[in-house]
Amino acid sequence: MLFSSIPFLYWFLPIVLLLYTAAPHRLKNIVLLLSSLFFYGWGEPRYVLWMLLAIVVAYLSGVLIESFKSSPGLARLVLVLSVSFDLLLLGYFKYADFIISNLNAVTGLSVPLLKISLPIGISFYTFQILSYTVDVYRGDVRAQRNILDLAAYVSLFPQLIAGPIVRYSDVEKQLKKRSHTIEKTAEGMGRFITGLGKKILIANLLGELCSSFRGLEDCSLLFFWLYAFAYSLHVYYDFSGYSDMAIGLGKIFGFDFLENFNYPFISKSITEFWRRWHISLSSWFRDYVYIPLGGSRVSAPRHLFNIFAVWMLTGFWHGAAWNFVIWGLYFALLLMIEKLWLLNYLKRNSILSHIYVILAAVLSFVIFDASNMAQACSVLRAMFGGGGYPLISTEAVYYLRSYFVVLAAAVAGATPLPKTMWNRISQHPVGGKLMVFAEPLALSALLVICTAFLVDGSFNPFLYFRF
Repeated sequence: MLFSSIPFLYWFLPIVLLLYTAAPHRLKNIVLLLSSLFFYGWGEPRYVLWMLLAIVVAYLSGVLIESFKSSPGLARLVLVLSVSFDLLLLGYFKYADFIISNLNAVTGLSVPLLKISLPIGISFYTFQILSYTVDVYRGDVRAQRNILDLAAYVSLFPQLIAGPIVRYSDVEKQLKKRSHTIEKTAEGMGRFITGLGKKILIANLLGELCSSFRGLEDCSLLFFWLYAFAYSLHVYYDFSGYSDMAIGLGKIFGFDFLENFNYPFISKSITEFWRRWHISLSSWFRDYVYIPLGGSRVSAPRHLFNIFAVWMLTGFWHGAAWNFVIWGLYFALLLMIEKLWLLNYLKRNSILSHIYVILAAVLSFVIFDASNMAQACSVLRAMFGGGGYPLISTEAVYYLRSYFVVLAAAVAGATPLPKTMWNRISQHPVGGKLMVFAEPLALSALLVICTAFLVDGSFNPFLYFRF
């Protein structure tokens, strides 16, 4: 079930809100748990059992690790077994066919593929379980003794299938006690509708432009670059829109999830870009992989190896294909170059640093979108004049004109400018009074427009569901 769907917006969410509001405090987590299991099972009921198994293993592991505090060896053994189970479960569903196909290619064998369907959201809830187990082992959190509360945390439907990755330590207290106010609910509803607008009115339309590019045989240099920029913005609005909806829903149910995006395209380096893009994932790898490996407090060669290892895993996390691995290593290379010498030059020239980041990001998403590296290389070669394509084509001009307003809005929205202008108007004595009435009207109108698009349109995938 998609957030940006009529069934979710107009029957699932209202029913859940009614049940949640009517439930006494001690039953609210149970309502969330049952609602989340129904939400997840709507599309893939058989995979609910695997998620429940992972929750049971995490619960028992946390309790045992905490019980073995006086026996570090036993606690470490339980941690290793628990982490191994989670990674093997993820590996089986997500990487088994990738491993088999590469093994066949290298050895000449013909081992049949398992053709396993990837459970939606498994990468996200697996990382949440891993962070919980490791944090219990480190002593950063207490083991959850109520398995229903732990299950509610892991399966929480606002962020279950596409993040952000919510760590148990961030919501531990909120699982037991959280505030529900009119102001917080209103803020959550506004954030949800804003994210819905980003998804429906920008991400989906840019996705249609990219689909049109893929369906054309006669392209031009202009169209290749138009596609590359459009796809980069499509990914940003698709994922940040989902994150906004998840954060907004969290507030409606009393949770405060951390931000996942912070205007990454205004960055002046790739290092800064990844502090602003998919923050929950990059911080997860920092705290659970990069720092345990030694981080930057090691020799220079080891530091570079740590960067390499983290970004190879980051790419691999996104998908079981070589283009994702290359995508991660591409960023590893850029980050290494920046650490060694480039950062000092970037700090001296703001304009060139912005151009560098945007160009690097756009090229990366060409790799990200490709079905294989051959296709990625073909598109990248064509973007730089290597495919023998004309500079401009009639189709490219037509699509540029057709999507110009959407592209302009997407570029403006990827900067803090709209939010800054909104805040200035809100803080003005007259503007603040007008906003009291204008804001709910604008959000209501946005919801109506998005609903109309959903009723009339058919292009509505969430990109990160495949991860």
